[in-house]
Parts: sequence; structure tokens; C-alpha cells
Amino acid sequence: MRKYIIIINCLLVSFLLGCDTLDIKNLSDYDANAVWGDETLATAYVTHLYATVFTNWDSGADQNSEQVTGMPFYANVITVSGSGYKKWNYSSIRLINEGLLYLEQGDLSDNVKNSLRAQMLFMRAYVYFEMVVYHGGIPYITAPQDKTTDDLYVKRNTTAECFDFLMQDLDNAINGSLPDKIAGTSDDYGRIDKAFAKAFKAKVLFYKASPQFNPAHPYNNAYWTEAYAVAKEAYDFAKAHGNALTPKYEDIFLKEKGAEVLFAVVNEYPNKTGSWDWYIRPQSLSTGQIQRGPTWDMVKAFPMADGKKFDDPTGKYYVSSEEAFMQSFWKNREPRFYNSILCSGQELPVAGRPAGYRQYTALGLTEDDADGYGTNPNSGGATTTKNDAMSGFYIRKALDLSLTPDITSQYSVDYIPMRFAELVLIYAETANETGHSDVTVEMLKAIRERAGIEAGDGNYGLPAAPTREQLRQVILDERNIEFCFEGHRFWDLRRTRNLQVLYDLEKFGLESIAIDRNNGGADMPINEAKEKAKKYELTPDDFRYLKQQVPYSPAAEKKFVVDDKFYFFPLQQVVLDENPNLEQNNIWGGTFNPTLE
Repeated sequence: MRKYIIIINCLLVSFLLGCDTLDIKNLSDYDANAVWGDETLATAYVTHLYATVFTNWDSGADQNSEQVTGMPFYANVITVSGSGYKKWNYSSIRLINEGLLYLEQGDLSDNVKNSLRAQMLFMRAYVYFEMVVYHGGIPYITAPQDKTTDDLYVKRNTTAECFDFLMQDLDNAINGSLPDKIAGTSDDYGRIDKAFAKAFKAKVLFYKASPQFNPAHPYNNAYWTEAYAVAKEAYDFAKAHGNALTPKYEDIFLKEKGAEVLFAVVNEYPNKTGSWDWYIRPQSLSTGQIQRGPTWDMVKAFPMADGKKFDDPTGKYYVSSEEAFMQSFWKNREPRFYNSILCSGQELPVAGRPAGYRQYTALGLTEDDADGYGTNPNSGGATTTKNDAMSGFYIRKALDLSLTPDITSQYSVDYIPMRFAELVLIYAETANETGHSDVTVEMLKAIRERAGIEAGDGNYGLPAAPTREQLRQVILDERNIEFCFEGHRFWDLRRTRNLQVLYDLEKFGLESIAIDRNNGGADMPINEAKEKAKKYELTPDDFRYLKQQVPYSPAAEKKFVVDDKFYFFPLQQVVLDENPNLEQNNIWGGTFNPTLE
């Protein structure tokens, strides 16, 4: 995307920053002609919308699942009065609708108008879709409201009407002037193209068909047929225009502008950066503060090298119990494990550290005590304040190891809100629900082959002749691994009405304690262990592992409190108070049905 460095007059800036939710400012002082009569300013306006609509890297994106540490769900954390898990983004909608209105009145060429219109229509659908996923039907406003002439006490559109409007906006964008595919070499890379729009349309219909919106008929409703047809079309289109699975999983993010990217949020220091490395690196390797670490549940979730779970008796690498697996969890895992999770004693070729550098998490052995995890009383006096956030594991996925510890704030790896692998698995899931299990298996094999899982009998660890129900679970499990730490897991469980996975969830990490393998596995004296750690001689085999609860503090919340009401979140009371025509969701004491039934 072109980097516009433009000084916009104060009136425009005040407009861009001064719009409140359904409380429209008087814009009589906004000189629309100055913007919409100038191609550069009009394009800059739409560029501003990209930053408003699309988010960037978020280390806490999966704390609301079992993937990483964090306890967001405790008693009464989601309420009607509170702001948590509310999505009411009419400030962005107002900006988009203003743009669409004044674009038509502006003196721009048809080519520029058509291009900007298509981008804004897509963004309007993108913002509304997020709100519908949160709350069900919402007021689908398509024109900027004037509080002096318009009735602002709008009612909620039904959920069915919202999906219809979403399709209208997406179809108008797709059939407008979006380019088929924007090349990585183009100055417009990072803008919306037709491949992304078609893939996102498939995602919207995938949700429409889902159990979340169809609880009485979760897998036997007519919406799946439409979702499959659109997913197939999007898959074929994207593939025909160069999208594909990146050959190596570890290259998806770090080798930017690859074939897997359907859409990217472009980061380029110093203009724009992400905070990924800053928040997930070990303390000694960053100027930031580590916020999250992978949980023991997430470590267990990764398949073994043959694609089967560690406790599957039919597996080549079968381990009979969790206790035994705890002492060998790093062995014989599929490659995505090693590309996503860093454990104590693993090599980490990070800039600014010697060759052969290994990262440790054992108390007393780390370069910085803040890297240590656990409660070992024989740690030589080392302590940590991080037992409520850390887990004995670090996220390795998408780490930019070329950054030395002092410049992690310069993280410039592009964020990918949607990649081709997601479209592949949407295609697989819609195929499974419409009698095309052969397509489902083909897509799953492609994902697993790319992951580097052993082919075995040619099924890459998939069950032979799987049933429809088995494939549903396989897809859900595959998404858990493929998209780990990318913010998908909670929403997948919610979409499929599988939040029971999170009921009473407790999170755990693994403390590592150095042992002497030549002395029957007895604990190694701390001074000896320190000397070996300084020379990076201790490997994961040189530790024993203890399961510890995260968070560790006695007063901290210890388990998730998740309710079936979470399948649709409530509208916030302040929004209801401002507009008496808005109905609350029926599962939160109101009369509005957020489902499609």
C-alpha cells in the first residue's frame, strides 16, 4: 500500500477523529469538496479507514481459549452494563458512510470513484459482520445520519436481514472495481482485492450456516449449500490467481507477500510496527513485558509426527499417559509444534546472542530472573514475578529473530487477517456438511502435507473412511493447530457451539528443573546447572517437568466461568439507554432473537 504522508487540514482531522457511536456530529464545517474533489486526499481518507477497520498483531488474542495464559472469563465478567465483549463500532460505519456519500458527489474520475467505492463497501461489510458475530442482528445503516433531520432511534434489523445486507455490500464490492489480485510488488499491496473479498464472502456465509446461528438445525440447514458453493468459487478463484499454501509453515509470516496471503496489514518501521515480539519474547530478549505463554493444553494439542495424538494407541509415537508424555513432550512432534512453541533448553538463533544460544525457563538458570518460571526451592535464591502470566513455554510463531533484544519495538512483520489456509479449511468444512467428504479429506491432506506431517498410509494421520461427525472434529482440531495464537480458537468454539470445551477450564504450565542423567535423573546441583546453562549445554532432555497452575497467585481466578449465553453477547446498557427502540437479546433478558431461527 502506498505510504501517504499528507498534511490534512484541521477540519478534516477533527472530522476523522470526532465521530461518536450513533451520535453524529454536525459536520457543516467539513469541507467535503476539498477532499472528494482531490484524488490524493480522497485516497488518503480511504487509507485512514484501513487503519480504523483492520487490527494488527495481538499477543492476547487467544487468552479467551485454552491456547495461552490469561483468565478473562470469571463470574459476572460479561454483563449488560459492562463494556467487555461488546462490538458497537458505528464510528467506523459513520466514516465509511460519509465517504460513500461524498464520493458520489465529488469530482473524481470514474476509475478512482469505482475503486474507492468498492473498497469502502467491503469495509462496511467487514465491520458489520464483526458486530453480527458478537450480537446477532444490529441496525444496518447505509447512509450517514444527520441528528437534526434523521430519526436516530433506529431498530435492529433481524439477523437474516443483516446477512442479506452483508451479501449486497460484498457482491457490490466484488462486482465493482476491485482488482482480481494485487501482487506483492504492487504499490497497492495491502489493499482489498477480489480474491480476498470472495474469500471473506465465503467466511460470512460459513458463519451464517453455522450452529451459532442455527442451534436447532446446526448441520442440516439450507445455508450450508450456499456456503459450499461460494467457498468453492472463492477457492478456485484465489488459486487461479496465484494463492496457494506457503510450502513451509514457518515462512507464512516471516517471508512476507507470499502466496498464502489473502490480505495483509502492512507493517513497515518506522511508519507502522506491530507489538508481537515486544510482548511474547522472553524478558531478556526484549525491551517489552511478556504478556502470554502457551499452555500445557496447547502443547498437548499438537499431533505427533505421524499426525495422531500422543495418546492414540494406533499412533506410531503412542505415549500411554499424560505423566509419561510430560517428560518427553518435545520428542517426535509434527513440525508446526517446533515452529510455534519454544520450550526450555531449545535452541533459538536470535540476533545479538552467541551461536548455539538456548533459551531456558528454569528458575536460577535464566539470563534474567524474569525469564524463570516455577517455584523450585533449590533455585539458588532466584525468584520470578511472572508465574501468573508465564507457562514455561514461549510463543515462537512469527518471531522476528533478526531483531536484537534492544529493538523488538521495531517489529515490522506484516499481519495477515486472512490467509489461504483459512479458505482451504472453510472449503473443507462446508464440503463436509454438503456430502463432499472427498473434498474435505483432500483439503485436510493438503494442510497436513504442507505442515510436514508424515504421510504414513497416505492419509497423513487422518482416520480411514472418516464419518461426517469425525471430520467435524478433525477440522476443529486442525484449525486449533494451524491458526494457533492468531485469534481464531474462541470464535471457532463459539461458532460450532462447542464452548463446553472451556467450561471450568484451568490453565497449566510446565516448570523445568535440571537433572543429572548420569546420576539416575537426580536433580542437578544449582551451581553445576548454572555453569552448564551459561555454555548452553542443557537440552530439553536435561530437565524434569512439573505441572503448575497458571495463574499461580492464591487470590487469582483459577478457572473459566463460561455460560451458554456467550453464544451471543448482550448489547451494552448505555446503548439501550440512548435508543429505546433497541431490543436486548432474548438470552440476556430481552425480546430480540439473535439467531436465524
